[in-house]
Amino acid sequence: MAIGWKLVGDNGPLPVGSVVRPEERLSWPKTIGIGAQHVVAMFGATFVFPIIMGLDANLAIMMSGVCTILFLLIVKNKVPSYLGTSASFVGAVVAIRASGGTSASVTGAILVAGVTLAVVGLIVHFVGGAAIRKILPPVVSGAVVMLIGFNLAPVVAGTYWPQDPGVALLTMIFTIVAAVAFRGFFSRIAVFLALIFGYVLSWVLDKTAGMITSPDGAGVVSEHYRVNLSGVADAAWFGLPTFHAPEFQVSFILLALPGVIALIAENTGHVRAVAEMTGDDLDPYMGRALFGDGLGTALASAVGGSPTTTYAENIGVMAATRVYSTAAYYVAAIVAILLGLVPKFGAIVNATPGGVLGGITVVLYGMIGLLGAKIWIENRVDFANPVNLVPIAAGIIIGVGSVAMPFGDSFQLTGIAFGSIVAIVAFHVARLLAPANLREPLDGGRSYSGGTAISTGSVVEDGRSTSPFEDPRSER
Repeated sequence: MAIGWKLVGDNGPLPVGSVVRPEERLSWPKTIGIGAQHVVAMFGATFVFPIIMGLDANLAIMMSGVCTILFLLIVKNKVPSYLGTSASFVGAVVAIRASGGTSASVTGAILVAGVTLAVVGLIVHFVGGAAIRKILPPVVSGAVVMLIGFNLAPVVAGTYWPQDPGVALLTMIFTIVAAVAFRGFFSRIAVFLALIFGYVLSWVLDKTAGMITSPDGAGVVSEHYRVNLSGVADAAWFGLPTFHAPEFQVSFILLALPGVIALIAENTGHVRAVAEMTGDDLDPYMGRALFGDGLGTALASAVGGSPTTTYAENIGVMAATRVYSTAAYYVAAIVAILLGLVPKFGAIVNATPGGVLGGITVVLYGMIGLLGAKIWIENRVDFANPVNLVPIAAGIIIGVGSVAMPFGDSFQLTGIAFGSIVAIVAFHVARLLAPANLREPLDGGRSYSGGTAISTGSVVEDGRSTSPFEDPRSER
């Protein structure tokens, strides 16, 4: 007897092409197998981004499971989704740490952003999504996503790549090859496979070529091995991850708030992609999805964890298996929680060589930026129109170049925060002042799909989830 889900396929194999709906499930052994695939799909990005942000990978994995269960309950099991670590705040975190912020400052700023997203979700639930499209049309949301990605270029060039340029280059090449040459499911986990490749390569080079003289993450040059596993031996097999309380500072909060725009785009695109695949009308659950992700981000940050977002990698698993059962997501969430209780696993993750991260992030950060351009293309944004061109151009250069605007001696707007504010405010002011013939529809001439899931570059096209890490020739 099924508990909470209608059991299907118990009397024999389902017909080819059959769909297992969110409220249905296969037998538990098959459901656990599907859940395991979801764990693998989300795994790479979910613990890569906490490392990049300097947060506890064990806690990020554990809270991703907790927040996934919370999300499913909020959307009443109507929107199958996994909440993995979001990349939307990586640029803000880099800026916060560059300004002397601690992990507590980082999580405090992200917590406020999560609460903001939850409030947006409540508004959407009661008012509808039209308000979002008016405030954040494609031309603006695409710009914010673009500057979030391209603002991170100096991090790759100055922090990760110099630690081991050779390994970084080979890891980058492997990521590209895996993304385009591998088939089906393996193409969707290219980042995860690249991480393993780089890790093993670094270990082999340590054994064969010996130590390397290079800077570490702090820029201190020394002779050292690429892989340092001393922390793994000292770590326990079972135990709680490291929690910490958030701290709040206005200047850091302003740096994190633009990430909310990217999360809105991610979630709306995810819900519409799932609706397209299942045939369900999920618009009534759009506000719930935004609220669930915002609450998840706030909850994870409140205990020192990483921000969350709906993962398009897992849409790829659903598209390949045609199993949309939320039961599989509960299984994946429970597995993630259990992994978070294994400190030795976290120590292995934290030992990832900087050169490996350099090879991966040079691809990921660039993809984030280009996804902003993809939002423009999908929504046919016309940059021959100066209303679109001029204010957005200013916002992007401010954000990518980390241009600063000081206010007194103790506060300044810079980088992503300043660029996002300029892009949003200047666009609407320019549109207000422009003659009527230059005021295009705020949806860019077509229905705005929301357009991006930044986690590893998956996007939504006409309601269908695709990924640069998925073979277009593979059977969906």
